[in-house]
Amino acid sequence: MTGTRAVLEEFAGGRGSQDIFGDSRVGRDAGRLRARVRLAAIAVWTTALYAAWISGALLTTPSPSQRERWRRWIFRAWARGIARALGMRRVVRGPRPEAPFFLVANHLSYVDVVVLAAELGPTFVAKSEVEDWPGLGFLARSIGTIFVDRRIKRDSLRAIERIDRTVSAGRGVVLFGEGTSTAGETVGPMKPALLEWAARHRYPVRYACLSYRTPDGEPPAHLAVCWWGDMTFLSHLSDLCRLSGFQATLTFGSDSVEADDRARLAEGLRLAMQTLFIPVVTQETI
Repeated sequence: MTGTRAVLEEFAGGRGSQDIFGDSRVGRDAGRLRARVRLAAIAVWTTALYAAWISGALLTTPSPSQRERWRRWIFRAWARGIARALGMRRVVRGPRPEAPFFLVANHLSYVDVVVLAAELGPTFVAKSEVEDWPGLGFLARSIGTIFVDRRIKRDSLRAIERIDRTVSAGRGVVLFGEGTSTAGETVGPMKPALLEWAARHRYPVRYACLSYRTPDGEPPAHLAVCWWGDMTFLSHLSDLCRLSGFQATLTFGSDSVEADDRARLAEGLRLAMQTLFIPVVTQETI
């Protein structure tokens, strides 16, 4: 019981929040109430949409194309509901890619999945650790996430084959090219291994950049929205839910990048993404 209570307190804004939100008791109480309401809404919406996904998946089993349309519709509906529950205002710029596509984006937070899913409903490539996360790993597997352990070459080859099959089947795939989330000071180097398929086939790779802002008087986005370093998931999610709201900006590149060498493709994508990137961390916020 003690362990359960500790987890609930962390979700409700107990531990790990004071350094960001300060010591105002009124502010803490309001933030904790907001977090409880938002977390309850997230749980209810996720449960309802997962039940709908299962029902629809069973009905569309004979038709893979209908099953994929249902998966994409449910994924987008879920993400839009989660964005609303979190108090997120989405700003989208540039032309959205139409499936099939292979898109590379920068990585700032688990919130990135919500933003991109709300617009595209794609198949994501994720690190293998996510598959073991309680609850979230199960949901990610259910919607066809491609998991990869970058430390094992054979697993990277398996993931590349999955990317090939997924795009060839007419679906969109999103890869967070930096390989890890950052505080949003710049666009980091792209990991080239999973770009091998696109380089081999000279497939045009689309790109996009994410950025976040919080309102004046709220904790800065690089702490409250970006998830990086040694931040713990539960404390960070609690702090995120305590915000009065935040803005997510998603900017799609208007063209694509091609190369027959994965290292050149990785560098070309990084340079293209830098032209779109809106820094989250600036000299003013440090």
